[in-house]
Amino acid sequence: MLQNENQNSQIEENVKTNENDEISLIDLFAVLWNRKKMIIGITVFSMIAIVIISIISILLPPDKSFLPNEYTVYSTMLIKEDDGGAGIDLGGAAAMASMMGVSVPTGGSNTSSLVLYLIKSDLFLDAIVKEFDIVTKYEIEKYPIASARDEIRDLVTASFDEDSGVLRFSCTDKEVQFAYDVVNFTIEWITAKLEELGVDDNKITKVNLEKNLDIAWDKIQKLTYDLKDLTASIADGRKLRTTETTLEQAKIEIELEAQKTVYSQLKSQLEMLNIQMQTETPTFQILEYPIIPDRKSGPSRGMLCIIVSFAAAFLSVFLAFLLNAIENIKKDPVAMAKLKGEKKGK
Repeated sequence: MLQNENQNSQIEENVKTNENDEISLIDLFAVLWNRKKMIIGITVFSMIAIVIISIISILLPPDKSFLPNEYTVYSTMLIKEDDGGAGIDLGGAAAMASMMGVSVPTGGSNTSSLVLYLIKSDLFLDAIVKEFDIVTKYEIEKYPIASARDEIRDLVTASFDEDSGVLRFSCTDKEVQFAYDVVNFTIEWITAKLEELGVDDNKITKVNLEKNLDIAWDKIQKLTYDLKDLTASIADGRKLRTTETTLEQAKIEIELEAQKTVYSQLKSQLEMLNIQMQTETPTFQILEYPIIPDRKSGPSRGMLCIIVSFAAAFLSVFLAFLLNAIENIKKDPVAMAKLKGEKKGK
């Protein structure tokens, strides 16, 4: 008997809970139904307003529009990370090249990290500010240096894809020509800076080899002329053939042969390096140069209209429940008494 009574009690409680749930849903629906005009009105008004605002923003000139079209210009650079400085094997000419002042690249570097650092450095930001007169362009009056840097820092971005080794520069602005010029300047500046820092070891080695080839050739020419003049002087009697002149002639001939050997070795290494550079991927190279886009990248006015419409609908529903709660409080004497009591207490 006791068990049956407990079961009956449980069933009655479940029925009451279901009735309360049904009543709560009906109450919620009733609130929305009673405030339907307000909900529909706010939502429709917001939809119409955002559509009108979007249309006006299109019709206004970019410099006066509160929601102008923006264009993104980008360029990509392929980065080959240094594997630790494999380089070419100078072989027997290494010592000679070192004596002649030719640097042999060793060690590794993370080129992509360097570029990402440079693109956010004050050195690069100041170069952009100076090149495009950002202070005047954006009419910056307070803290011109810091504010101009902040403008460029938000304007120019760079990202690196580790899988492909591609680094992407981009600039987004309402003036498409300005964005194009900024990206062009960026890749030129980065390329020049990487070459200045000697990131591409092969290029640095090639420059040094060519420079020292010219030095060796100049010495060969000078020694050749010196030997010719000395031989001619001895032949026409201007100088007597003595032990000193014989030793001087031998010395010039030895130095001349040594310079020819150095020149020959350096020339061979230069040819080897040229072949290697043709078969290897450079440390960095431009894959895509910037072009002026014919389509805007933002803002998405259609998406903005959808977001504003949904936000207005949710806000109107919340406002409906808030107004209903305020009305219920006003109709409840106990609640009003508590509110009045709190005011008196204060």
